[in-house]
Amino acid sequence: MAESPKYSVSDFIAVANHALDYTFPDCVVYGEVANFNVNQNRWIFFDLKDQESVISCFMVASSLRTPIENGMKIAVQATPKIFNRSGRFTLTIKQYALIGEGNIKKAYELLKAKLTKEGLFDPARKRSIPANLERIGVISSTQAAGYADFIKIINARWGGLEIRVANTKVQGLGAADQVIRALEFFNQENKVQIIAIIRGGGSKEDLACFDDEKLVRAIAASKIPVITGIGHEIDTSLADLAADIVASTPSNTAEMLSKDKKLEIANLYRLLSRAKLQIERSFDTPRLENKRNLLRAKQQIINQILRELNQLKSTQKVIENLNPETILKKGYAILKGELKLDSEISLETLDSEISARITQIKSKERNTHD
Repeated sequence: MAESPKYSVSDFIAVANHALDYTFPDCVVYGEVANFNVNQNRWIFFDLKDQESVISCFMVASSLRTPIENGMKIAVQATPKIFNRSGRFTLTIKQYALIGEGNIKKAYELLKAKLTKEGLFDPARKRSIPANLERIGVISSTQAAGYADFIKIINARWGGLEIRVANTKVQGLGAADQVIRALEFFNQENKVQIIAIIRGGGSKEDLACFDDEKLVRAIAASKIPVITGIGHEIDTSLADLAADIVASTPSNTAEMLSKDKKLEIANLYRLLSRAKLQIERSFDTPRLENKRNLLRAKQQIINQILRELNQLKSTQKVIENLNPETILKKGYAILKGELKLDSEISLETLDSEISARITQIKSKERNTHD
């Protein structure tokens, strides 16, 4: 029988931690919080338990993103570790999420009261949608239905808007951090006039990442105005309360950020018709002399108005022809990517998105005439 290995206490803990790192580099554990304690505003200790077992948990105080109290059920993403000094097996927590509507609502109210007291939701802090809006930053999951609705409505309304998209998670562990990084990117780049954070409907747990304290503070601190369109009309997140403008849904966000093309053109026609009527009335007053010259001037102005109307119609047709969806409906495809050998490209048709790799490039011969 082989002799068992011998270790000092410190060596055994080091070997055990190495085995844990190899077996459980990262894990998610569910349970109920007990014995919650904050030490010196720096360290947080608590137990995570179920009906049969208890495990100790540790995290730094800066990781406390939503309030935790005894009795709350949470999921923690953590690394198992044995502490050298105590020899105690502990979960070192990286991030966590609350489980259950009741727990989420309680944490929401606690954090809302704290941030309201700080003045983070003060109406005096709010900014409006910039005039002459041209460039929008969008933070969302590009695979989500809410994002698709937003883009569809933007394209169907007034054209000419530049959309820059940051693709992020919008639910679950890590989602809040990704949204924060996207906010920081748009603020540092400083190329958009407003930032839209959008996410379609879901359960309280699905939307809980938008009640994250660090995310809420990042929205309030943004140098660029922020509009949120999160969930359904009945949903109000802390991110909504911190934002400058709140839309009820992603679709409503698109409507608030873009003009209705048909309505704008109708308004222009109405204004021109009103101007024409006023001009005609002014020429009919008995005080005016030399009616022949005045009638000639009147006709010239009317002709100018008609030319402007025709120009407006032509501009409308150009806008419609530039709409990518119009091009795709004609059977064409939009190619995205760098045209060089072995590079990946994507082809977008009206109904499909196709990925491909370039294996050959040929130059087209053109006929030239002297």
